[in-house]
Amino acid sequence: MLSTSTVRVLAALAGAEFRRYATYRQATFAGAFTNTVFGFVRCYTLLSVAAVTGQMAGYDPAQLVTFVWVGQGLLAVVNYWGQQELPERVRTGQVVADLLRPVDLMATFVAADVGRAGHAMLTRFVVPVAVGLLAFDFYLPAHAWTYALFAVSVLLAVLVCTACRYLVALSAFWLLDVRGAQMVWLVASGAGSGLYFPITVLPDWLVLALWVGTPFPSLMQAPLDVLVERGGTGHGLLLVAGQVAWVLVLVALGRVVQARAVRRLVVQGG
Repeated sequence: MLSTSTVRVLAALAGAEFRRYATYRQATFAGAFTNTVFGFVRCYTLLSVAAVTGQMAGYDPAQLVTFVWVGQGLLAVVNYWGQQELPERVRTGQVVADLLRPVDLMATFVAADVGRAGHAMLTRFVVPVAVGLLAFDFYLPAHAWTYALFAVSVLLAVLVCTACRYLVALSAFWLLDVRGAQMVWLVASGAGSGLYFPITVLPDWLVLALWVGTPFPSLMQAPLDVLVERGGTGHGLLLVAGQVAWVLVLVALGRVVQARAVRRLVVQGG
């Protein structure tokens, strides 16, 4: 259980990261603009496919529109790319100072990323979704509680992605140069999470393998399916439960890998 003082420190770290990203106004505008442009490209592409049969992989045109535009908004919130500070600090040895601080390294990483995601939600999420609402007919949930469930699912998606990126960052203790590991993560997570297309277009056996065997669908597919009410409320609750399970698994794995990384650092005289 975290102490009150630790919670205050983590909240301060999240706030500091929020303010840090708030200073990058031009980058925020450029990112929102780019996501909006690609939103039009993706939306018209998927709608052209749906126009042939009236639906695509079980999504009607309105659901596809919502899937694309909200997904474009979530890109910077979930953030597959993430910050590169930790691998660089491992390479230079500065991570020793981080490990000597009273706040746990993983907790610090997560708190900072939550602050970043909060800023992205208020900026990078709002712009593409607002443009999409003006230009297309969205699918709006039939139940009010869907919005609350979607908010919970987005938070869990951020935590799952943060935990995954933390594991990739920890590989720097063994690899030093993590660019290869990061590239593998980006390709695998993008293709398996619904970032490029709904994963339901894939064969059923592969979709099942992705849901059960990887955390990737929890990053994008799960919150988007919750929002468009694919499969109903019961299915949405099942998706959120799966996200919770992956958060627990990845945090536990992160603790184990962090302990081994620290042990390796000590053995090497760090």
